[in-house]
Amino acid sequence: MCQLFIGADPALWASHTRSFRMDGMVTSVRLEELFWRTLESIGARDGLTVPQLLHRLYNESLDAGHDVGNFTSFLRVCCLRYLDLQLRGLIPLEDHVNLSVLPAQDILDIEDRARLSSAPRL
Repeated sequence: MCQLFIGADPALWASHTRSFRMDGMVTSVRLEELFWRTLESIGARDGLTVPQLLHRLYNESLDAGHDVGNFTSFLRVCCLRYLDLQLRGLIPLEDHVNLSVLPAQDILDIEDRARLSSAPRL
């Protein structure tokens, strides 16, 4: 089993720092190559560059009242969540489908129902 992971291209886990401007300030984010590739895929679905996507994620998180003190961890979770949503069939695999047109609240409701139905009953 481990060979699937340890035999992968080591470039996938090489860390890279990218700097971008957000609200007039330069911000740097350090992520592994596979996360950068995933963020590129997410952004491309809606015609966004990675800096545009990160800016949007940051601002919308703040607007929702979230603490994004560890923005890098948040981005890693976003990448894993994106792949998980695809794997579970809640968002299409086809990259020509914009994420911004998907019924986000409906998807969240489906997840809530699944979580509640699998929660242990007291």
